[in-house]
Amino acid sequence: MKKLFRALLISAGAALVATGCASGPQYKDVASAIPTLAADHGRIYFFRSSNFGGAAIQPEIKLNDKVVGRSVPGGFFFIDEMPGEYTVSTSTEVKRNIKFMLHAGDTKYVRTSVSMGLLVGRVTPTLDDPETAPQEVEQLTYTGTPISPAAK
Repeated sequence: MKKLFRALLISAGAALVATGCASGPQYKDVASAIPTLAADHGRIYFFRSSNFGGAAIQPEIKLNDKVVGRSVPGGFFFIDEMPGEYTVSTSTEVKRNIKFMLHAGDTKYVRTSVSMGLLVGRVTPTLDDPETAPQEVEQLTYTGTPISPAAK
């Protein structure tokens, strides 16, 4: 009986972890379909590394108070926007945000990461290094709106 209970518990735990991770195509499978950035726009990548901490915590990501996606472990997405000042915010038990300027031709990388909170984890957005962030994004799963080769 103990073995059966242990097996069921392990299976349930594995299923819970699997549902908390990003599902969708890998970066390498969508890279060729990512459209070329228009000359008068900037691009913002949002990503979260794949770790076991806080997998169930997947808050909305807002850009200037408009929902653009979710912070999903192991996932990334991008949006193209006109130049201007932007505020990225996430909210669980507290609201966290960052502000930055986006210029035409810029590519910004916004990492969301989970830290301990009082009741639930806190998801904090930060600007990431444009030299190293692309290599991390390439290891993740695309969680944005569907893109097709015709989008390029």
